[in-house]
Amino acid sequence: MAISGRFFLLALLAVVPVIAAPSAATWAAALAVLLVVAAVDLLLAASPRRIGVRREIPTGVRLSEGTTAALRLANQSPRLLRGQVRDGWQPSAGAADALQALRIPAGERAVVRVSLLPVRRGDLRTDHVTIRSFGPLGMAARQRTIAAPGTLRVLPPFHAKKHLPSKLRRLRELDGRAAVQIRGAGTEFDSLRDYVRGDDVRSIDWRATARRRDVVVRTWRPERDRRVVIVLDTSRTSAARIGDEPRLDTGIEASLLLAVLAERGGDRVSLIAYDRRVRARVSSSGKGNMLGAMVQGLAPLQPELIELDSAGVPGQVRAVTAHRALVVLVTSLDAGAAEEGLIPLVARLAQRHVVVVASVRDPALDEARLERSTATLAYRAAAAEHALNRRAAIMAVLKRSGAEVVDAAPHDLPPELADMYIRLKASGRL
Repeated sequence: MAISGRFFLLALLAVVPVIAAPSAATWAAALAVLLVVAAVDLLLAASPRRIGVRREIPTGVRLSEGTTAALRLANQSPRLLRGQVRDGWQPSAGAADALQALRIPAGERAVVRVSLLPVRRGDLRTDHVTIRSFGPLGMAARQRTIAAPGTLRVLPPFHAKKHLPSKLRRLRELDGRAAVQIRGAGTEFDSLRDYVRGDDVRSIDWRATARRRDVVVRTWRPERDRRVVIVLDTSRTSAARIGDEPRLDTGIEASLLLAVLAERGGDRVSLIAYDRRVRARVSSSGKGNMLGAMVQGLAPLQPELIELDSAGVPGQVRAVTAHRALVVLVTSLDAGAAEEGLIPLVARLAQRHVVVVASVRDPALDEARLERSTATLAYRAAAAEHALNRRAAIMAVLKRSGAEVVDAAPHDLPPELADMYIRLKASGRL
């Protein structure tokens, strides 16, 4: 039972005549009249227990895009429902009109639409709906919370998709160039041409040479169906916020752009979200649904406040492919975690695979090291310079181990990682 503001207003009006004759009997009589009126008003209110609730939620929405959820209410009581309904979405769902007025005649239905503008990626939940039913006078109300669970999946925004047309154009230009000569197994035969000084003698086609009575060599082109394995670090370092988003979200953007580009470039792509266990695993199937599967698989990912099990990463890569592949580690280059786990991991992977380490760089460090106008800022600049120097040292060690490193600001990391893939493709390393 809920008491409305009207009850207190009527109570005030009833007390006015009592002030002139403040006897106990008069007080009791006025209060009794009010209670009787409120009780009658409450009895005439529609019962919230007889309100049917059915929820309709979209299957998914991209972060920063709005959507609408619906509540279908059925008044199964014999009285008019006058009241309010509150949909219990969590705050990050951005429900602007979660509380709305109701007026549903007996035996009829109504639809309440709630506008949502999510501010966080992942699965956002609502567990209940609260209905408050007032009587005709509005003095008292019945209230009941009804279990009505629902989940809205908020997908990654994939803002980096705007870079995809230009990267695909460069990839098509690369495919259209003259075939490059690449020695070794795992390449595709392209054509025959006359031998020129400097060609590898192992590329000579002796049968064609015998037929033409001139030395002929085979030319090769990079394979289009090489394996690309993206390992997305979801450990504690991915929880750090760089700019206005967590490091994990930037890694998801970069992984999505690279995966779509590589798949459309003819390669087979696998993505593994990993810390100490696999949080998500998605592989291209050749049916054109790679992006949709990745977006759905990565949407509920959240950083785990545990250390990355770097020793388990090679086993996860082997579970995807037993052949030489491009392994992209989307992780952190912060000192400590990188020195203890990343450097040995890269050295181990580089013995068998082409390895790229992609990490988001905090622009605040570059800005802080340039500002030294006060003593406080000078100390801050020194700390930023020290952090950048250690980061550069880690990058140098990784490069000596045979890996490529992409270290860029949040908005620059996705396109620069895509450029690295195209450069490796052009050089014949894939």
